[in-house]
Amino acid sequence: MALDQSFVGRSYPPTAPYEVGREKIREFAEAVGDTNPVYTDAEAAKALGYPDVIAPPTFVFAVTFKAAGQVIEDPQLGLDYSRVVHGDQKFVYSRPVRAGDRLTVTSTIEGIKSLAGNDILDVRGEVHDEAGEHVVTAWIKLVARAAEEA
Repeated sequence: MALDQSFVGRSYPPTAPYEVGREKIREFAEAVGDTNPVYTDAEAAKALGYPDVIAPPTFVFAVTFKAAGQVIEDPQLGLDYSRVVHGDQKFVYSRPVRAGDRLTVTSTIEGIKSLAGNDILDVRGEVHDEAGEHVVTAWIKLVARAAEEA
């Protein structure tokens, strides 16, 4: 059954703050194989004008995908998560995520469409720091595969 188009534009409450830690940034950089010292060495980051280490660009996916859980788990939307695959993601930054940031995310359903029986859901996450300043906008595309016919 296709997802309800009336959900397009629906926003969910901001998440509780996520505190970005140096160790989480280091672990993420190691996991993706990025050896740029601005991700692990505060002095290297400060030499480039940052107050502390910064996170690799895709680090924020972990924060925004967790926030998108509000959409995914919305019983009124009726998304069958057992059929979902990750379709795409993109990020537009105002500034890098840095250690010590306390980030909140507000998720909005930006698009719903059906294609060949598959539901395609676009969710935008607006990420702000503790001062309310915009840090990054993230888009996640989820594809709910069509149910197999019996």
